[in-house]
Amino acid sequence: MRTGKRPEKPLDLLVLSMLVERPMHPYEMAQLAVKRHFDRLVHIRTTSIYNVVARLLGKGFLAVHDVEREGNRPERTVYELTDAGRQAHRDTLESLLAEQPTEYPQLYLALAQAHEVPRDEAARLLRRRREAMAAELAAVVELVDRTTEQGVPEIFRLDGGMRLATLRAQLAWLDDLLDRIDNNQIAWLDEVLRDRPCNGLDGPLP
Repeated sequence: MRTGKRPEKPLDLLVLSMLVERPMHPYEMAQLAVKRHFDRLVHIRTTSIYNVVARLLGKGFLAVHDVEREGNRPERTVYELTDAGRQAHRDTLESLLAEQPTEYPQLYLALAQAHEVPRDEAARLLRRRREAMAAELAAVVELVDRTTEQGVPEIFRLDGGMRLATLRAQLAWLDDLLDRIDNNQIAWLDEVLRDRPCNGLDGPLP
């Protein structure tokens, strides 16, 4: 059977990670992922889990562990990791922990083009985004507090701590940006073009 070197997508890694624990049926994987709130990190649908399992099976990362039959209910195929799957899981996890890949967040692109809308409109839109970010922060705080009270060890909540730190830093930066926009401390596009009528925005900015 042909094997690949690494999983291709985040959901692939999540499936492999759950199967490190024990053999599972795809539907059980989907339920467990939602129960553990992994849907905050990866877009999860049951059909997607089945598709990932089929792909990983084709790569030689998974094998059929058992086929369960209960009365007239459809058969349920339980899958387990192969040695290649365990190695792929380990290699991918180590790579993600150690390396800093180039990513392309949509917010950065939007900020780079914010000058294309009027100053007041940009501020209004950024405030809408800030409300959503603040709501997400409150939800993550609630989840981290709840799991802490439930005695979930911190080693299983490291992603939550990182998310809290990131959101708080982003909100602080955004608050400062909005304050400077409101107080005209940032020259907007019409002002920049007025001061640079010959060159406009051609070429590198100073």
